Amino acid sequence: MIRYTLRCEQGHEFESWFQSSSAYETQERRHLINCPSCGSAKVERAIMAPRIIGKKGRGRAPEPPAAAAATPAPTEVANESTALMMAPERELRAKLKELRDHIVKTADNVGDRFPNEARKMHYGDIEHRPIYGEASPEEARALIEEGVEVSPLPTLPEDRN
Repeated sequence: MIRYTLRCEQGHEFESWFQSSSAYETQERRHLINCPSCGSAKVERAIMAPRIIGKKGRGRAPEPPAAAAATPAPTEVANESTALMMAPERELRAKLKELRDHIVKTADNVGDRFPNEARKMHYGDIEHRPIYGEASPEEARALIEEGVEVSPLPTLPEDRN
């Protein structure tokens, strides 16, 4: 992974990570990189100082002297990461969160009994009701092969933290 500081034609600077320099160049050619502030697709790499870690400093990257004073507060970092998302992505995340919250609020959490409960409902052994829970990939695959309708509960990156 490589981190580039980028600048748009309006002078807005932002950072982005890429798998490699060729991945950046491919995305740049296809105009897939946009400024999060103004949306401009005319973006170029800004001059950056390399961060080289010697053998003694391995395991921790030295902070540049000026960076310590310019480090934003945690709430600013959270707002900045949200600002880097495009509007459609923010809307999609909000809708996924709304869907997940609705399911958690209105359905029964049956935990690791989920595969058995779903089967019992499918075969009419118990009354149908909204449920959610846990199933291994193998258990989920077996349910689908049996014709039991299941789908994963939407999760977002911030749910994993």
